[in-house]
Amino acid sequence: MEVIKLMLADDHAIVREGLKHLLELEGVFQVIAEAGDGVECLKLIEEQSPDLLILDITMPQKNGFEVLEELNKNSDRKFRILILTGHKELECLLKAIEIGVDGFILKSSEFDELKKAIFMVIRGEVYIQPNLIPKFERKMADYVMDTDKLNSLTKRELDVLKHVAVGMYNKEIAMKLEISERTVKNHVSNIFKKIGVADRTQAAVFAIRNCLVDVNG
Repeated sequence: MEVIKLMLADDHAIVREGLKHLLELEGVFQVIAEAGDGVECLKLIEEQSPDLLILDITMPQKNGFEVLEELNKNSDRKFRILILTGHKELECLLKAIEIGVDGFILKSSEFDELKKAIFMVIRGEVYIQPNLIPKFERKMADYVMDTDKLNSLTKRELDVLKHVAVGMYNKEIAMKLEISERTVKNHVSNIFKKIGVADRTQAAVFAIRNCLVDVNG
């Protein structure tokens, strides 16, 4: 198996050291960079090429949400982002999804659960801490399904939207659906217009709210 390159961003050095030790013992993970605050995280992420950033929410200078917002300004972002936090509040999960994150897991989780989350996110899937899913689903039930917008999408556009929602880029979607990258780009543009969103993050939120994405993994 190809080594998965990780970057850790957490303001507690002992947490980073413990995670690095456990992860690298597996033999398939390599921690290539560590950051103790949000500003350092943004600086290092430009210098390194991780496959996955494991990001805490509570950090000095810039918190995890602010880091997420900065990173998601780059539509060509190639790496995945997994939130690892002690915050159990549903509002934190919803905010992370709104901003645009690939996974959300609690620090109280077992190490095996973290490994599962990493592998799922690396594969382009969405991962949400299992014991948060019931609360998340009840919250999503408060939203009225956008039936008219859903019905306006063609089958191919729905396929493309589902792949956008799990963090895949146009090139990846083109390979998956065996169509040209230009065709995918046109589909994405049409989808944005039909469902009334401005970017891929908003499209992902739309897909999650309308049950197009399975967050149970």
